[in-house]
Amino acid sequence: MISILKNILLFTFFALFLGIGEIKAQDTTLEPVNPPIPERVKVNNIFIVGNEKTQKSIILREIDFVTDFYYEWNTFLGIIKADQQKIYNLRLFTEVEITPLFTSADEVEILISVKERWYVLPSVIFQLADRNFSEWWTNQGRDWSRVNYGVKINHSNVGGRNEKLRFSGQLGFTKGLDILYSKPYIDKKQKHGLAVQVTYADQKTIPIKSADNRQVFYTNETEDVLRKNFNAALRYTHRRTFYNFHFLTLGYNRTWISPDVLLENPAYFQHDSNDLRYLYLQYSFRHDKRDNIAYATQGELLQLTATKYGIFYTEEIDEVEVNIVANKYFPINDKFHFATGLTGVWFLSPAQPYPLVRGIGYSPNFIRGYELNVIEGQQLYVHKNSLRYKLLDLSFDISRFMPVDQFNTVPFRMYISGNFDHGTVTDRNFLPENARLTNKYLFGYGAGLDIVGIYDVVLRFEYSLNNQNEGNFFFNFRAPF
Repeated sequence: MISILKNILLFTFFALFLGIGEIKAQDTTLEPVNPPIPERVKVNNIFIVGNEKTQKSIILREIDFVTDFYYEWNTFLGIIKADQQKIYNLRLFTEVEITPLFTSADEVEILISVKERWYVLPSVIFQLADRNFSEWWTNQGRDWSRVNYGVKINHSNVGGRNEKLRFSGQLGFTKGLDILYSKPYIDKKQKHGLAVQVTYADQKTIPIKSADNRQVFYTNETEDVLRKNFNAALRYTHRRTFYNFHFLTLGYNRTWISPDVLLENPAYFQHDSNDLRYLYLQYSFRHDKRDNIAYATQGELLQLTATKYGIFYTEEIDEVEVNIVANKYFPINDKFHFATGLTGVWFLSPAQPYPLVRGIGYSPNFIRGYELNVIEGQQLYVHKNSLRYKLLDLSFDISRFMPVDQFNTVPFRMYISGNFDHGTVTDRNFLPENARLTNKYLFGYGAGLDIVGIYDVVLRFEYSLNNQNEGNFFFNFRAPF
């Protein structure tokens, strides 16, 4: 394990320095400043600099203080810190700093300095079609035909109003089209928003069931398209307070499969037709008070979701799904923090059409050490835990080589983590082919190395073991929770 970590460290630093040449590392720790401390303070004016594209109202929406009002000093410092995190979590800026500038003993001007991200990001799609990297590497034998490729265009700040526009056209293992437009605020008080999304995908190779807790894929002899899926959804959002969000989504889904699929798995749709059509209605509440939504070290996340599949016309499906996610992040000191998260999923019916099947192994529900498995059922509980130590926190100024402001500062954070996850999946049908891991207490543990870079990109290298005495090295592209 130690040798693996050494190799990762050497490879990371070699690649970093080879790619950017001579750079200067700067410690991001701020030096202490000790001005005279007032008992209370009043804000006279708020100035914003650096927002060349973003409208001022989008930034002011995150501010929890007003002008011409007196605040107790320590309370005011806490508000500034929280507001700085909220503005950063808009994911519109690479840097955010709020500075009080004293104009008298108890009066300040507020300077909000931001550094905008690059908002229009055309990119090439080149990603694995499988559940995770380990599934592709081990179970699918590093099969390059199981790769999706195409073009994606993201505009994350249309009109400077934090509107999102996404278009992607994809070929390869899964051919698809995805169009999304979201407007976070449609009213002057900035509390109500709308989003619309349309997706289409077709596949020639699809999972049709699981056996021995592994997905079973099927391709017919003539390599015809086996599944086509169309989905359209309209989502309404309500943000009453800074940290609480309500979402209401009305959508339509249609999935068509080849009759050959029903020969392999007659219960794929739970009815005789090879078409599954339904309206669905989903309500979700999210309380999000994390310091960094890409890789949190402090705060909490609570999300409750209820989905009704089948509205009005329920002959093909009549199902209810309930989800809960509760994560908490505890800072211990400047170097250590502890993250813990609980996930629960419940279906009310004893069995579901296979496209709706859930379980451990399907994102985001997993237990470390079981990345190679799918454990399917109608109820699941997962409790994930990580104790992390911040090994490095640096920022590299590469403006000599990169004249574009949005990319000339490269943050680099590295964490060592000790992990322990546990949970269970309840299969009411007690399928014998998956009995090895369903309806049993499961746990996994191990150590990892997490790297957080520019634009909050996360790389995770982990070695994990499970209570089946199986151990493996795993690589992931996002935070575990």
